[in-house]
Amino acid sequence: MTTKVFIVDDHYMVIEGLRSLLQNEKDIEWVGHAMNAASCLAFLKNQQPDVILMDINLPDKSGINLCKEVKEKYPLVFIIGLSTFNQQSFIQKMMDNGASGYVLKNATQEELKEAVATVMKGKTYLSHETSQVLRKNISAEMPVLTRREKEVLELIAEGMTNNEIAKKLFVANTTVDTHRKNLLAKFEVKNTASLVKMAVQMQMID
Repeated sequence: MTTKVFIVDDHYMVIEGLRSLLQNEKDIEWVGHAMNAASCLAFLKNQQPDVILMDINLPDKSGINLCKEVKEKYPLVFIIGLSTFNQQSFIQKMMDNGASGYVLKNATQEELKEAVATVMKGKTYLSHETSQVLRKNISAEMPVLTRREKEVLELIAEGMTNNEIAKKLFVANTTVDTHRKNLLAKFEVKNTASLVKMAVQMQMID
């Protein structure tokens, strides 16, 4: 099965470089390119590719915002972030907005092919350098929890209320509330959903 690939990047040399790397692949069909967010959205109204290679820095809108907009309108299109930036915040925001992968612009032909093939299977692809950055930053930012905070975190992840947690652990509601607030502060998040998501990403809970 042929995978239709589209690229959004404001540098013609990058577009040509990527095209030359992919155009001779028998299972990849190059369907075009856009040099800004507006022309990307205009193209998608008439035709949807399978995979978009999307630059993070675009002249009219950030690729991070464009990624979110495209995924909301065309959820079946897979997006691979494309950037010269190997910064955790960019990678994380792109993935949070629905991207299925992240590749640096110095990627090899093999890496690009692997990225396209991986996201087409519904999996996430992070280039080797990118996954190292995420891993390094995650371990550096890993909050230190007390044994009781860890217990409360696991029970929150199971969907228990403060009241249920208090009964299970034989403590007062206010104690659970304090632990919950401490957890939100330690993980630097505003709500329980973000807390659980972050803890799972850091592999602190299953």
